[in-house]
Amino acid sequence: MRVPDLPWPLPHRSDLRDELVAAYGTGRGYHDLRHLTEVLERLDELGWGHDVEVVLAAWFHDAVYDGGADLEERSALLARARLTGEDVDVDEVVRLVRLTADHRPAADDRRGQALVDADLAILAAAPSRYDEYRRAVRTEYAHVPDPDFRTGRRTVLQDLAGRERLFHTALGHDRWDTAARENLAREIAELSD
Repeated sequence: MRVPDLPWPLPHRSDLRDELVAAYGTGRGYHDLRHLTEVLERLDELGWGHDVEVVLAAWFHDAVYDGGADLEERSALLARARLTGEDVDVDEVVRLVRLTADHRPAADDRRGQALVDADLAILAAAPSRYDEYRRAVRTEYAHVPDPDFRTGRRTVLQDLAGRERLFHTALGHDRWDTAARENLAREIAELSD
């Protein structure tokens, strides 16, 4: 498999990079290499693309995505197992991966804010890309009956839309909040029909 040209902060661990690329390339609907690429691009846009721990957390945040429970926790544990012994703050990478479960970093957690904003930036995509994202998420939950999916998805989106601040970084808030809220409102309305 051709390895995409994505920023990887551990040049001596191309084996680990290839393992993660393979994990993201296993026929997922949304949480795939395109998602990883977009998260890394948004981190760079936010000015965090050279922070080793944040970039590694981005790589690991959806490393485990098999439809089971506790995906973020299992991704965090995978990060701990694969990064132990490396010259990085493994505890910090694990902590950051765990934040992607609820996307609620503390007010003073600049690294966490950057990672969760990059992860949620898809919500602010142009309507055509947002619709691709919606279809891809539905593909990942194809095993869930439509009425249950619609109810669950609407609940998740209403939680996001109801937050006072959807994006935590100043740049993310300024660039993405309005478009994200428009996309969320549109999808919530469609799920409520």
